[in-house]
Amino acid sequence: MSRDIFDETRDDHFIRRDGAVFAGTHLIIEVENGHGLDDESRIQQAFRDCVDECGATLLHIHTHKFSPQGVSGVAVLAESHISVHTWPEIGYGAFDVFMCGDAQPWRAVDVLKRAFGTDTVHVKELRRGEGLVTETAAA
Repeated sequence: MSRDIFDETRDDHFIRRDGAVFAGTHLIIEVENGHGLDDESRIQQAFRDCVDECGATLLHIHTHKFSPQGVSGVAVLAESHISVHTWPEIGYGAFDVFMCGDAQPWRAVDVLKRAFGTDTVHVKELRRGEGLVTETAAA
């Protein structure tokens, strides 16, 4: 049986857009002039808010507070993950938002702006697996 990777009815959670097939959208989000980037509970809530806003499925959150400052963390999702490492002393947070399937990772950008009180956010998008996924590999 031939399985067409461009068939939008397939239940494999690959994304099919603009004639391309890829594993997921990976956003590199850099928060500048952020506030509360040393607050573990605030970061965990931002993860939860991103998950809700993006339509993803939260499996687990793990964060670690460094001394004297900084937080690293990950939210493991059924659709992939959200991760962060912060430098609160300079108002900087390095976030990754990687989601496959029907989740909408771009919605996380405004959530992070609100969560950390800044409009200064830079985003780069990567289509993970684009050009690497073939009919054989996705079958």
